[in-house]
Amino acid sequence: MADTTVERSSFDTEQSKELFSRYARRLVRIQTEFVNGFCELANLGPCVAVYGTARSKEGDADYELVRSLGVALARRGVATMTGGGPGAMEAASRGAHEVGGTTVGLAIQLPHEEKANPWLDVSLEFRYFFVRKAMFNWYADGHIVTPGGFGTLDELFTQLTLMQTNKAADVPVVFLGKAYWEGLFAWLRQAPIDSRYIDGLDLSSLLITDDVDEAAAAACVGIEARS
Repeated sequence: MADTTVERSSFDTEQSKELFSRYARRLVRIQTEFVNGFCELANLGPCVAVYGTARSKEGDADYELVRSLGVALARRGVATMTGGGPGAMEAASRGAHEVGGTTVGLAIQLPHEEKANPWLDVSLEFRYFFVRKAMFNWYADGHIVTPGGFGTLDELFTQLTLMQTNKAADVPVVFLGKAYWEGLFAWLRQAPIDSRYIDGLDLSSLLITDDVDEAAAAACVGIEARS
């Protein structure tokens, strides 16, 4: 009988070794990011995450609105956690810092736009989006979403999905900026709810407001209930 054994070529062997080595290095980087996050944030205390665009500038209406939100959160005695970059992230951190609040930035390595802003007490940098989002989910007691693009929407819907599927605690999610967010909510009510892809209860606890004090109060409900 002919020998049907297929001998692996040296190319396949070297390719497999290189692939294994590459994945091993990746796993070490991922583990290191998680460990660094755990060590830095373990004693953070009450915290609210603020999401928003990296593209607004000082003097823009959205920037100044989020800056005042940072002030409102700091005055409630909670840390303000952002993506650590410019725009709305800088505005929230700056507002909180200006009145003595604690600020945390979870920056992400990107080829453009993202760099840590100068208003941070704790600054971490991540290579992987999913590790960064895990830190937001694990350490934030409330979430406030301000006007933003794909990144903001990604963070928002990740949090809502985790809460809907009981993979994360049910914490407040607040939308700041009615004119910006009402179109999204109108679509959610018209398409996914009408199609029964989500339940009306999934939206019922979400607040949309233009009032920074109302937003801060709503985001801190769970924190204050435990005090």
